Amino acid sequence: MKFLFDSDTWQEIYGSIRKNKVRTVITIIGVLWGIFLLVVLLGASRGMENSFKKIFGNFATNSVFVWTQSTDRPFKGFQKGRRFLPTLTDVKILKKEFKEIKLLAPRSQSNGQIVKGFKSGSFQISGDYPILDQVQKKNLIYGRFLNQNDILSKAKVTVIAEDIYKQLFEKGEKPIGEYIKINNINYKVIGVYKESSSVNFDGACAYIPFTTFQQVYNMGDKIHWMMITANEGVDIKQLEKDVLLTLKNLHKVHPDDKKAFGSVNLGVEIAKFTGFLTGMQFLTWFVGIATLIAGVFAIGNILLITVKERTKEIGIRRALGATPKSIRQQIVLESVFLTTIAGMLGIILGALVLYLIDMAFGQGPDAKLINPTVNIPIILIAFTTLVVLGTLIGLIPAHMATVIKPIEALREE
Repeated sequence: MKFLFDSDTWQEIYGSIRKNKVRTVITIIGVLWGIFLLVVLLGASRGMENSFKKIFGNFATNSVFVWTQSTDRPFKGFQKGRRFLPTLTDVKILKKEFKEIKLLAPRSQSNGQIVKGFKSGSFQISGDYPILDQVQKKNLIYGRFLNQNDILSKAKVTVIAEDIYKQLFEKGEKPIGEYIKINNINYKVIGVYKESSSVNFDGACAYIPFTTFQQVYNMGDKIHWMMITANEGVDIKQLEKDVLLTLKNLHKVHPDDKKAFGSVNLGVEIAKFTGFLTGMQFLTWFVGIATLIAGVFAIGNILLITVKERTKEIGIRRALGATPKSIRQQIVLESVFLTTIAGMLGIILGALVLYLIDMAFGQGPDAKLINPTVNIPIILIAFTTLVVLGTLIGLIPAHMATVIKPIEALREE
């Protein structure tokens, strides 16, 4: 290891690099670009993954949402274009028939005018059960969500979105216990929630107990749609098919009618995006590693040229007593030095670009790339691999330098 601290060795390396400035800079850029690409692409991939988690973070990922539309085929005496609504009876039958269902939340919704004092606005009103908070988690900033007592007593209480709170209340005003009018009926505010997900099926919404909604809006047994969450390990795609077929039978809809029911399978959508992320990570590693290898070979190539140009010099050194080992060490050290410098510069530039990306796209509620970072262990592995490759590729020109015979080298012009 003494050669690492030998000033003469470093002076010779510096002299070699100085003689081939342009060639050396181009070679360093090749290696730098490889690890720079790897860092930036891995960081961007992580940023997309974090954004994805934020978008769907409040939802149970093995969920499916089902609602009715108009029929597309005549069936059993009913004409095409028939409109209908699901019912609470449907909910009971589905719960009884499908043990794969973990949670089933029937929902009813309507638009309404919400008023407090002289302030008002038009918002969505949703009648829900407390289990909605398990399917679509609410980030409460004041108070609580609906509970079973609210359902049983058909209480006139509501949980409102932060946007509604900001529009109706003064800044800093405590909303809990205050009353607001929803379609001219007084409701007591028991909670305020903040939507932290970019996927928001409800918008700025006021939640009231399901039983209260059914009574106030005279819904009877009918509901507007339902949210279903499956047990762990259940094939959510197959469950969706089975549930839709059962609902078609209950409402006398043709089995092949594709438009009578609408549905969104969150599990399927998440699986698609997860597959996309996996493919992107594979492509990132492939492009990054391929570029790194190309850059390292470029270093080997420039060292081969350097050895060829310094044949006479190497011959003189051999004639003066330099050992093949010392020559080999110098060539390998030069290769490692170039790859190390290029790798460090690539990592620093990559980190800087990720920081700028985070500042530009990772801030605010609609951030596209959240916290685009790369794990330090991954960086260390990539950097170590780069140095090892630099060492190995340096052995080729090092070997060529050691087989040069002093007499033949001295004859070189």
